[in-house]
Amino acid sequence: MIDVTVANFEEEVVAASMTTPVLIDFWAPWCGPCKSLGPILEKVEVDYAGRFKLVKVDSDQEQQLGAAFGIRSIPTCILMMNGQPVDGFTGALPEGKVKEFLDKHVAPAAEEIPELEEPADLAEITPEAALEKLHQGVVTDPTNDAARFDYVKQLLTLGREDEAKVAFAPVIAQTSVVRRFDSLQRWMNAIDFVATNALTETAGVQFDSKIASNKRDFEARFDKARWLIAQQRWTEALDELLEILMRDKAWSGEAARKTYIAILDIMEAPKPKVADGQIPPDDPTVATYRRRLSSVVLS
Repeated sequence: MIDVTVANFEEEVVAASMTTPVLIDFWAPWCGPCKSLGPILEKVEVDYAGRFKLVKVDSDQEQQLGAAFGIRSIPTCILMMNGQPVDGFTGALPEGKVKEFLDKHVAPAAEEIPELEEPADLAEITPEAALEKLHQGVVTDPTNDAARFDYVKQLLTLGREDEAKVAFAPVIAQTSVVRRFDSLQRWMNAIDFVATNALTETAGVQFDSKIASNKRDFEARFDKARWLIAQQRWTEALDELLEILMRDKAWSGEAARKTYIAILDIMEAPKPKVADGQIPPDDPTVATYRRRLSSVVLS
């Protein structure tokens, strides 16, 4: 359980929710039901052993956060996933009801799959040698989502799209439940979009012309972003998607936000190994774009 303020909200809630569901408990010291719910939430957090993260917001001290989430009564709990609020409840629910709420969104413990340990020298060997190591990880444990994500990502990075699609085929049905598989699918869809429409290196000029005549031509902006994704021009694609999000967060079923998160997944490199007790550093570019997304979401 962590106390959250405006100062650490982006790091402890928005960024954290990109990988782990975060439950925000809006409470106050004078609130009787809050005192009943708090210990229940803390017990459930222990029971779920890292499958979600619990944070607490003092509504009296952090009124800006309460206003951002439209909190009208306490206790109120909001569940954040992928940088967005997805569900919530109000009042002091019993333990069984809290678990019932969480189980709608948090993967069962039995479905959790251990991360494949990243070879220490992966960044120091050739791309093809790295690919072979990643392939061996998939062969060793075909059910390891992390191994398959890294392997397909490396194939796409090397421009071996056909092999990537073959490697991705066994898990394609999981794109609706495994976010990073959805991210890979969006990358492959962008590549297919460019190929189907025979878009060349000069396509950017055509997109820019459409956007210049109508800044709210979100279709042109989104197509330009996909064109940039196919070229692995990640930050340029993120900038284009931000232009959509700043004007219409929900456009086309949140396609811009979901694609933005997919790019962050793809850009993020495996965490480097550090000494026990230390926290591996975040990629500064990814961290910057996460902050930009959170500022738009909370605006």
